[in-house]
Amino acid sequence: MVNILVKEREIVVPGQELAEGMDYLPSEGAFREGDKIISSKLGLFNLDGRLIKVIPLGGKYIPKKNDSVIGRVTDVGFSGWRVDFGWAFNMNVSLKEGSRDFIPNDADLSQYYAPGDLVVAKIIKVMSSKIIDASLKMPGCRKLGTGRLIEVESSRVPRIIGKQGSMISMIKDATGCNVVVGQNGLVWISGSDLENEMKAEETIRKIENEAHSEGLTDKISAFLNVKPREIVENDIQ
Repeated sequence: MVNILVKEREIVVPGQELAEGMDYLPSEGAFREGDKIISSKLGLFNLDGRLIKVIPLGGKYIPKKNDSVIGRVTDVGFSGWRVDFGWAFNMNVSLKEGSRDFIPNDADLSQYYAPGDLVVAKIIKVMSSKIIDASLKMPGCRKLGTGRLIEVESSRVPRIIGKQGSMISMIKDATGCNVVVGQNGLVWISGSDLENEMKAEETIRKIENEAHSEGLTDKISAFLNVKPREIVENDIQ
């Protein structure tokens, strides 16, 4: 017998039973105890196929392998770069992970990324809280140009992106802005004019503030005066 004991997007607390039976698997924020799946944190219940997860209501970002994050270059060394991404310690980008193009050993690395440059990078290894390696040669990774950088609660990032990228795509389409969302809670917005950038930021703030409300997709589409995409139903990740 399989039972889901809570409703989608219901707020759950640590120790609360979420499901019974072996047909579902615990994911982030949940664990198995016998034939029950139990919440390990305060957050929103989410069922994604067979995976049961709890999306935290808040809390500081914790780096994980394969996260895409936005950061600022702080130092250029002989063998790579150091990047501040809002964690207690900077992440390292080695020479071989700096670009999809070949970088000679004797190259001036500041010609690729200089202190102060914003980049979007992918975390490839977390050895400890102090040693975190990242790559700038993975798909989607690059130096970011002129734009507006804002910070949001990292726990709201899945809601801002939406299922299959639906929510962020709606924002891009409506404002004409290029928007990059880092899983560390930093968001880069670049548009053709200040008004569009401010509209994109206002929309993201609205999602952040109303992330747990019902019918958020319809609210955002009305706010942007656009028709929601079909795939945005149940757009929480």
